[in-house]
Amino acid sequence: MTALGVVTASAAAKASASPKASASPKESASPAATAAATKAARPIPFHGVVSAVDQSAKTFTIAGKTKSRVFKVGEKAEITKGGSAASMSDLAENVEVSGSYWKNADGSLEAKTVKIGPAAKAKASASPAASASASPKKP
Repeated sequence: MTALGVVTASAAAKASASPKASASPKESASPAATAAATKAARPIPFHGVVSAVDQSAKTFTIAGKTKSRVFKVGEKAEITKGGSAASMSDLAENVEVSGSYWKNADGSLEAKTVKIGPAAKAKASASPAASASASPKKP
């Protein structure tokens, strides 16, 4: 009886495996698509010095150690300079920028936020100010 039960279970497993086999690629594609969507849903940070600007194409390039990255500035991109709103015309060569971008399906990089100016000085001045203001508030 157990042998018959095992054969029946094996046959049932094989029968259910073939429909799952056709559904399995769909299921595995779904988590892969979800993982890709999760990666795309979160912007990627960048920081560097602008090596080229193309005002007509609305792109700027940051030269890296091994390769350059070209960022497209779309209509939804937020560009700031010194904490206030800025525009594409404020981007120039040899200017330090930081921000975040999306990586599109075609491999292009689309800027989400662009902060013009040195980021290190802003962080350094913010830390002592934050700790100095935090000390008087504690007592």
